[in-house]
Amino acid sequence: MRFAASRIVLALALTTAVAATADKPKLTVKANPTMAFSPARIVATADITGGADNDQQLYCLAVEWDWDDGTKSGDSADCEPFEAGKTEIKRHFTTDHTYRIEEPNTGTGTNTIDYRDFHVQLRLKKNGKVVVSGGTTVKIKPQMVPTAASRLP
Repeated sequence: MRFAASRIVLALALTTAVAATADKPKLTVKANPTMAFSPARIVATADITGGADNDQQLYCLAVEWDWDDGTKSGDSADCEPFEAGKTEIKRHFTTDHTYRIEEPNTGTGTNTIDYRDFHVQLRLKKNGKVVVSGGTTVKIKPQMVPTAASRLP
């Protein structure tokens, strides 16, 4: 009898663990375009899937975009109090960022600057702690800027 009881407890524990994992939210981040020449305006979108529809953990999140070029942008959470069954949980985020990258043109005709990878990261936070995060990569080719030496006759 003890063996059967321990099997039931184990089965319940596994079912609970699987259900908890299934309800964990997933953040998908996309950028458009994913490859561009500088200066490049990139539009980033993100969607949360999973998680319970009434999960207060996903309500009124602070948004932090890290553009991997030394800049960040964000939006602080300023929301009405949560009411179960009435409050809508926002699951879509959109913003844009312009990359301005320059490389000196040596004037030799041998400049073959490759695209640079930038890892765009979105962190959604609640009370200063990251609830869910995700990212994507964009490739930006620097703009060639003439140097004083390259302009000499």
